[in-house]
Amino acid sequence: MRFLLHRAAQGAFVLIAISIVGFLLLHIAPGEFFSEIRLNPQIAPATVDALRVQYGLDRSLPAQYGLWLRSALRGDFGFSFAYNRPVSSLLWPRVRNTLLLNTVALTAAWLFALVLGAWAAAHPKGWADRLSAVLTSTMLVVPDLMFALALLMVAVRTRRFPAGGMLGLEAAEHSLWSQAQDFSEHLFLPVLTIVLGVFPILYRHVRSSLAEALASPFVQAARGYGLGRNQILFRQAFPAAANPLISLFGLSFGLLLSASLLVEVVFSWPGLGPMLLESILARDVYVIVGVVLLSAVLVIIGNLFADVLLYWNDPRIRAEWQ
Repeated sequence: MRFLLHRAAQGAFVLIAISIVGFLLLHIAPGEFFSEIRLNPQIAPATVDALRVQYGLDRSLPAQYGLWLRSALRGDFGFSFAYNRPVSSLLWPRVRNTLLLNTVALTAAWLFALVLGAWAAAHPKGWADRLSAVLTSTMLVVPDLMFALALLMVAVRTRRFPAGGMLGLEAAEHSLWSQAQDFSEHLFLPVLTIVLGVFPILYRHVRSSLAEALASPFVQAARGYGLGRNQILFRQAFPAAANPLISLFGLSFGLLLSASLLVEVVFSWPGLGPMLLESILARDVYVIVGVVLLSAVLVIIGNLFADVLLYWNDPRIRAEWQ
């Protein structure tokens, strides 16, 4: 419990720091949501001033942060200028879609990385291992945006997969099975884009960690006792390489989340990415802060989950907190 409370306190401190820095940077940037409204000759300047007073923009920066913090503690996370609604009511439906996309992509990326990385570590310096090294090195230098645009072009040219969205326009009129098929087709290209972007990093770390474990003295001793390859790999090498891979799992969640925001914009996936872009263009400050803060919460939860797995897996960590 002390370990969890310590990690949770660190996460809370990070969230407070992110909210302060993000709030400060957004208010230092020139312009605001009502700047374009003020240019409209049909709207009186007094009306714009009244709106600024209504939303508290006439107050000092610390006072505005205090108002937003009280709103965040109530669960509203401020008020959206563009939608005239609490920010939380806009974020929660989008969070579900982003979490769904990231969960599927995270599962697929780790599944491929573990299987192929383990196979490459067990067969080093073979033609498949060399080919995988070349392919993953090439994929590492390709930006995620290029993967997304290339797959979007394939979808438009072939018309085999939907080019955007989460469901088709007529999906509500179809059966549940047809809706599931339509949803899977819409999900495939965004997930594939994220997997292509993050898989090389995961694969190389898995392969490196397992190769190092397989070359360790205790594994060589296990070979001398006549243990089979699969027994050595799964009972000896994987437990020895578990700690760095668990730490990488926590970091990969944040990596996937940052990549998914871009992918969501390209494929019009109704997640946090398009809302963040729209809010930046509209200078809807509280929505921007809400999206950034919520993304940080998801990253912290992923790292906290990895810390719990490390605590459970490594008795040395448990001994430090007893």
